[in-house]
Amino acid sequence: MSKPVLATTSLAGCFGCHMSILDIDERILTLIELVEFNKSPINDIKTFTKQCDIGLIEGGCCNSENVHVLRDFRKHCNILVSLGECAIMGGLPAMRNGILIKECFHEAYLNGPSTTANTGHIIPNDPELPCLLDKVYPCQEIVRIDYYLPGCPPRADLIWETLVSLISGKPAELPYEVIKFD
Repeated sequence: MSKPVLATTSLAGCFGCHMSILDIDERILTLIELVEFNKSPINDIKTFTKQCDIGLIEGGCCNSENVHVLRDFRKHCNILVSLGECAIMGGLPAMRNGILIKECFHEAYLNGPSTTANTGHIIPNDPELPCLLDKVYPCQEIVRIDYYLPGCPPRADLIWETLVSLISGKPAELPYEVIKFD
């Protein structure tokens, strides 16, 4: 019997949720026995090679590349899990949501305290750079999300218990201790 296939990615966030995955400590060895990793920074596979059973998404969508990756995950993953506050609500990157994109660019490249080296007053506009969206969107505003794991980042035990439940096809029994905030 083949193992369930797991994929993970990070969008607009800090990669803290992936660190929380690694914080399951020695259980990572058990996870490797339970699943096959496909597209993930954990195994450095950069493209999908097959349909995946579970996809873990951390981070929200702040640019066109994030939206493309998220839609690709929805297409290739039977179950999609938003992992952490950035994926669920936009998190810290969403602090820019009340500011116009033009103002963000001006602060970042023209008027900010670290812009003195930009003597040409250039705002990057290479066609290969992803376009910034008007705001940072939580994942569920772009695609259908099946499960949400809160936290910044979610606790390792919450991730572990959820993955074990999803892999085994049993309902997740998540006691308060694994979802509470410190």
